[in-house]
Amino acid sequence: MARIHFLGVGKMGLPMATHLQAAGHALTVTDPSEQRLALARSAGLAVAEPGALAQAEFVFSSLPHDAALQAVGEQVAQSASAGAVYVDTSTVSLAASAQVADLCSARGIAYLRTTVSGNNKMAEAAQLTVMASGPRAAYERCEPLLACWGPQRFYLGDAEQARLMKLVVNLLIAQTSAMLAEGLTLGRKGGLDWQEMWQVLGASAVGSPILKAKAVQLSQRDFTPTFTVEQMIKDLDLIVGAARDVHAPLPQTSATLQLMHAAVAQGEALDDYAAIIKAVERSAGLATDMES
Repeated sequence: MARIHFLGVGKMGLPMATHLQAAGHALTVTDPSEQRLALARSAGLAVAEPGALAQAEFVFSSLPHDAALQAVGEQVAQSASAGAVYVDTSTVSLAASAQVADLCSARGIAYLRTTVSGNNKMAEAAQLTVMASGPRAAYERCEPLLACWGPQRFYLGDAEQARLMKLVVNLLIAQTSAMLAEGLTLGRKGGLDWQEMWQVLGASAVGSPILKAKAVQLSQRDFTPTFTVEQMIKDLDLIVGAARDVHAPLPQTSATLQLMHAAVAQGEALDDYAAIIKAVERSAGLATDMES
């Protein structure tokens, strides 16, 4: 039984923490939101007492952005015990992650970058894909814990490879929404039926897992978010920044980022990121309420 402290029990962190506890580990959690802590308590998780970081063998975090990772990284470096493993699952820049690596290394804390692919529903179902990088010995210690989150796990290297791999995956996810926006707008403009298009796409050569998953809601014009437009803009900014650092041209991804901003300007910042479909439809003179 491992002693685990988990920082950040948001939509992804809460189910991941719950799976670790369900596997029999001694787990405490903390979060700056009282609402999230109330949800954690209702899920049977123990909110941390002072000193939880110092007592933990493994410290996990699920955080929203670079600044949060840097703040938590400093906290871990100051308070966790030498020999502990810090496992962060956030989608952040390679530069911010590397800064945390330096802080942890100076204190003898192993730092495992452990990004995940999948939404909160997949997290709840323990069907995430796990991508890890950092010290291999730390990965081997953590792999039985990471197995709680899903059957697919990949060790990618000793530094920031998992961060970059997550950005590659999210680039392709964002570009799938752009592809759908253009293709479905062309179909609607030419007179094809919305639901019939989804049926054909799901049965065709382009019927990828992400397309089929989105079809469940989008075939009904349901843009309830699994991942919002605002969240995708944050990830696309990271992707474009990483590409700039290595001089990789991403013209299509840059255009998709602009479509996300168009969706925000049209009042859909908190809709699912697939709301860029509506942004492209409007540019073609189509009604997004499907009345015409």
